[in-house]
Amino acid sequence: MSTRAAALLRKPGQPQRPSLLELFFDLVFIFALNRVSQRLVEELTEQRVVLVEAGDTLLLLLAFMVLWFVTAWVTDLYDPQRPQLQVLVYTAMLGALVMAVAVPHAFGDRGLAFAGAYVAVHIIRGLVIVPTLRGHEAQRRAAGVFFWFTLSAVPWIAGAIATDLARSLLWTLAIAIDGAALLLFYPAPWSRPTQRQWPVLAEYLSERYRQFFIIALGELILTTGSAYSDTSFRQGGAAAAFAVSFITTVLLFRVYVFRAGQLLPEAIRAAAEPAHLIREAFLAHVLMVAGIVAVAVGYEIVIEHPFGHTNAAWILVVLGGPMLFLIGRALVEHAVFARVSHSRIVGALALAGVSPFMILLPPLAVAVTAVVVLAGIAASDAVHARGKPPERPHPANSRP
Repeated sequence: MSTRAAALLRKPGQPQRPSLLELFFDLVFIFALNRVSQRLVEELTEQRVVLVEAGDTLLLLLAFMVLWFVTAWVTDLYDPQRPQLQVLVYTAMLGALVMAVAVPHAFGDRGLAFAGAYVAVHIIRGLVIVPTLRGHEAQRRAAGVFFWFTLSAVPWIAGAIATDLARSLLWTLAIAIDGAALLLFYPAPWSRPTQRQWPVLAEYLSERYRQFFIIALGELILTTGSAYSDTSFRQGGAAAAFAVSFITTVLLFRVYVFRAGQLLPEAIRAAAEPAHLIREAFLAHVLMVAGIVAVAVGYEIVIEHPFGHTNAAWILVVLGGPMLFLIGRALVEHAVFARVSHSRIVGALALAGVSPFMILLPPLAVAVTAVVVLAGIAASDAVHARGKPPERPHPANSRP
């Protein structure tokens, strides 16, 4: 084994908690998520949003998520104290920043900047890690990751050169390749994923997942706080909407951390097949973060337009955001306990059921409806916590 390869890999006994470097990296993503939400806000308030435009915004959000999660896996598998890894994290940070700046016109004249920065981060990472691991079995894993990002680079760059619908279709293909490869743990003709190839640190990775959720809540606070600061404090409707947004933020946090969120590290550590649980946790956090971004979009609109007519698209984000969050939260619970609380299912169904009738109510009332449902779930959790002994991860997910 080469000395360089051994030095790059994370050593047994190293701290399993994220370092300040990772937290520094996270700062960019508050701005990035805010740019994504602002893009959708403009489309909704100008009433020019259609299915294709909403899908375009989702593509941008998914690109940021893939970049964040892959970087989190890299700092889990390799030693973040090594200069090469630190440079790669800084590179990912710069790439994410360029992508975020390009978001408002990513489907216009800044498409090449967005796609080029995204592709460059992944290609540069591969060009650094793969040669450094020469002589170590981990090189096959790294080469598989590099292979898939090289493959998706073609539709990313081709889409950036194309325009309109062609760009949307090519970028949809690109993000589908990246997402599928990630969920399959980057299989390649020379390497099939095994647990030995992906020796994740349960405490570290679960902590990073939770930190990304906090990033999303930070973006929600930034968006709603900025929206309220642009209004007059004498406007009672805006003040009420801001209060509702704060209560919603607290409830989202409370529902997230209740038991399953706290026990995720233990569940990953004890799982017979950690890769399966990590995949489920990844999907769950993608859904929850997407839901929170939608909540941020909806609540900014509610703060700016608390009364009057409610646009159908506004209902989609104000109530659809919490629905996505609850679906993602249910996945976390299923991953940890192999079952889902009825309150999550009932809450999501209640939001879906009342949505058609919300067109008759002002935007502020729609937001209050979301708060009532989330508050009911949080109350159910509190009652459940008092009435039953603490749960542990389900045996089906644990080692024998």
